[in-house]
Amino acid sequence: MNRVHRAVSKVNKRLTVKLAATLLASSMLLSSLLGFFRDRLLNSAYMPNEAAGLAGYPVGLDAYTAAFMVPDFMFAILVTGALSVTFIPVFNARWVKGNKQSAWQIGSSMINFMAIVTMIVSVLIMIFADFIASIIVPGFNESAHALTVSMMRVIAVNPFIFAIAAVIASIQQAVGRFTFYALAPMIYNIGIIIGIVWFTEGINIFGWEVFDGGIMGVALGVVLGAILQLIVSALGLVGLGFDYDFKLYWRNKGFRKVLGLLPARSVDQGMDYAVSLVELNLLSRMGEGVTRAYNQALTLHMMPINLIGVAISSAVFPQLSDRLGEGRQDLFQKELRSVLRIIIWLALPTAVITFFTRGYIVHFIRNTGDPLMAGILGALVIAILFRIVYHMAARVFYAQQDTKTPLYISFVSIGLNVVLAIVFAMTLDMGAYGLAWAQSIVAVVEVSILFYVMRSRMPGLFDLSFINAVWRMLIASAVVAIVCYGGVLLLPFRETDDSFYSAFPRFVVIVVMSFAAYAAASKLLKLREINPVLSRIQKLLFSRFDVKTR
Repeated sequence: MNRVHRAVSKVNKRLTVKLAATLLASSMLLSSLLGFFRDRLLNSAYMPNEAAGLAGYPVGLDAYTAAFMVPDFMFAILVTGALSVTFIPVFNARWVKGNKQSAWQIGSSMINFMAIVTMIVSVLIMIFADFIASIIVPGFNESAHALTVSMMRVIAVNPFIFAIAAVIASIQQAVGRFTFYALAPMIYNIGIIIGIVWFTEGINIFGWEVFDGGIMGVALGVVLGAILQLIVSALGLVGLGFDYDFKLYWRNKGFRKVLGLLPARSVDQGMDYAVSLVELNLLSRMGEGVTRAYNQALTLHMMPINLIGVAISSAVFPQLSDRLGEGRQDLFQKELRSVLRIIIWLALPTAVITFFTRGYIVHFIRNTGDPLMAGILGALVIAILFRIVYHMAARVFYAQQDTKTPLYISFVSIGLNVVLAIVFAMTLDMGAYGLAWAQSIVAVVEVSILFYVMRSRMPGLFDLSFINAVWRMLIASAVVAIVCYGGVLLLPFRETDDSFYSAFPRFVVIVVMSFAAYAAASKLLKLREINPVLSRIQKLLFSRFDVKTR
């Protein structure tokens, strides 16, 4: 047992910012690929083929999509974003000063507090699932409504399980331990895949049928994934000396401070999901299959956002908080400027390539592609670019323990999003495309306001060198657009591409050509962000051929 403990402790060592960002990006990539595989399995099993038509479609995947919304909404309000940006700075302030007893008291209190609150919420969702479904998906038929209710009651346990896992993950993130934090999302997807492959066929124990299968098996897989994620997250506490106590330390000033910061961030997160609820209500009125198509386009657009924006900002956030805790405003601004440049440099070509290869990307989760889904993804490309940047921009305020400014900005952007969604989708009859364009417009507005406020607080942040670098990145991205568009013309996605392997090689060629063009353009335009990449490639390719000379 001690040997296992030592092995886990060794794996769970503190990482540098660069290594942590690489690990998180890699884990998110693997998690996204597992998500692709998960959705491909779901679409193959439950999405009718062209010959069968769309009859019964919402009874399967549309209902499954809708069932997640309220549990995810409650988890978002109570836990997900709130913890990462309110808990970590307060916990860090104790940790870096060596006051571990106070830090562990805050950690224990947050686990217990969140567990109690989310348990109550989960029970309420189970009780009122029928009423909730009638509000969020009024356009569903009777069978789709019934299935949504049943699946929602199963998935309702997730906020409770995720809440405990999220606090544990935030503790690891705060002390720079990212290994098990990075593994957890992949394990969640594996649980869902198990549900699709095995639980949908039914569950038998010693010949006794305890579950007869169907798409409800996917909901059971979701719960299994959440439990597995909690177990993996808990392993990340090994070696940290975490002194857990089943108690709420109300007298701990740090715990009270976190609770004081939570409401603003919780409302901020809740408003984001409020838009999703409005969109779901509108989508349920647009016909069979539209809800699932829009949701999957949103999922696809989140992949680059998570890989770049979330991964880098999550890795950098603790260090930025430390800089402010040390009183080093100069280092804070310098490192922030550098990180923003890297994020923008990565985001621009990613958005361009996503737009031109959207047909291929959609194909990876649904054979033969889906014109509606691809069109929605194309409209979300602007949102991809600006939301990658948003995650870092918002964390600037959270590092300063200012949760109110992003909240006020969210009031404006969320209100605008709801209005635009209704006008575009219903008044202008743009359907799901209108919802996507509303998302993109609001993403631009939100980041623009955040940058304006950042510039007013830190006048030297966006200096001439920063602006000049962004212009050069835009020029390099224009080169990528030309190369990528030419690649798609030469190697187009075909309707006859009915398997993963028929399209993937051509997609890889286009992407490699595009990024190679971006690297060359970046080098010619003297963008310093390309230098570490080229050095790393050179080391990987030629280090083994180095010849020592006397």
